[in-house]
Amino acid sequence: MRLSTRGRFAINAMIDLALREHAHPVPLAELAVRHHISLSYLEQVFAKLRQHGLVDSTRGPGGGYTLGMAADAITVADIISAIEDAPGQGAALLEQDLQPGTQDMTRDLWNSLHTTLMAHMKTITLRSLAVEQKAKGFQVEERQTGKKGVFAKRKPEPVRTTAPNSVFALAQAMRG
Repeated sequence: MRLSTRGRFAINAMIDLALREHAHPVPLAELAVRHHISLSYLEQVFAKLRQHGLVDSTRGPGGGYTLGMAADAITVADIISAIEDAPGQGAALLEQDLQPGTQDMTRDLWNSLHTTLMAHMKTITLRSLAVEQKAKGFQVEERQTGKKGVFAKRKPEPVRTTAPNSVFALAQAMRG
């Protein structure tokens, strides 16, 4: 397993979604601006998160991403496992670096560290990270919805005329 910038970006974005869990879907463009991350990079990250069921996407106006399950059910280990290329990759990377015929004297150390790190990341839920951010004073800004589309049209005021509305009313108005 690797702890990369991609994993850090994914965790930041997932915390952002957890903070807005009960609101509307969050567009990737907003996430990119808030966290200073390239939109195309976020699209790649969220494609992997969606494949693993950690996020759901909503298309169309007002669309974006929401958590795929409750924030209590998602752990940091889930996010890292979804983002990084392959599970159990740590041991394979160690063996790649070895020259043929050499013995890795630290393999047990790295495997132990990997196991300990994964066990710790499984104890950290997305909800706990979101609560921690709120405790530090983070305020969720409400999304300003533009008044576009069908819902923004105002009903026209009815035209009120004082003119007669029929031939009979016209004749009566001319007599009077």
